[in-house]
Amino acid sequence: MNAAPADQIRLLDVQALDVRLQQLAHRRRSLPEHAEIESLTKDHTQLRDLLVAAQTEESDCSREQTKAEQDVDQVRQRAARDQKRLDTGAVTSPKDLENLQREITSLAKRQGDLEDVVLEVMERRESAQERVAELTERVGAVQGKIDDATARRDAAFEGIDGEVATATKEREVVSATIPDDLLKLYDKLRGQQGGIGAAKLYQRTCQGCRQELAITDINEIRAAAPDTVVRCENCRRILVRTSESGL
Repeated sequence: MNAAPADQIRLLDVQALDVRLQQLAHRRRSLPEHAEIESLTKDHTQLRDLLVAAQTEESDCSREQTKAEQDVDQVRQRAARDQKRLDTGAVTSPKDLENLQREITSLAKRQGDLEDVVLEVMERRESAQERVAELTERVGAVQGKIDDATARRDAAFEGIDGEVATATKEREVVSATIPDDLLKLYDKLRGQQGGIGAAKLYQRTCQGCRQELAITDINEIRAAAPDTVVRCENCRRILVRTSESGL
């Protein structure tokens, strides 16, 4: 393949822009905010799970407390009715009076037991409410950190994407001046050689694979016409000759 020396030189400009684009893509993927957000998100998920569990416990305690209070109220109302019957003299039979008094005593004990249950449930509910409040605050704090890290990441994205857009536009402009066959070969080699399709020959060393060329290869390159597109015998990348090639 033949191409004007100037076109081959411009190929190095395209290569430099492609390297720049690779670096920007790597920088975008490697932003420290990615790991920070991932770690914070895991913490946030764990805390949310704990919060849901605490909220469920508080809700269960609330229902249990309501039920216990209703039980106390029912016993209290029944005891009040019995006491009213006793106070009004509605019961005259000695046996019935004895049974009524026994029931009032039993109801009083039952009410005391149920009130103890209410207090125990209230304590558990209060503890659950405190846990909910604590976890809600912690979830909010972690969410704030996630929001901050996300804002920093997005700001970094914006800057990087701006650089990518500029480099991409420059590549389009420069590559448009290079013959299609030469650019096609370069792109093919770039895909095969880890993103480097063309390299400068500097002081008899290929800047693509960093290996010094054998003297026979140097002699062949030296004898080649200026418009001949030469390749590195070691890595097969396009070798671009300049005044610094050492030929």
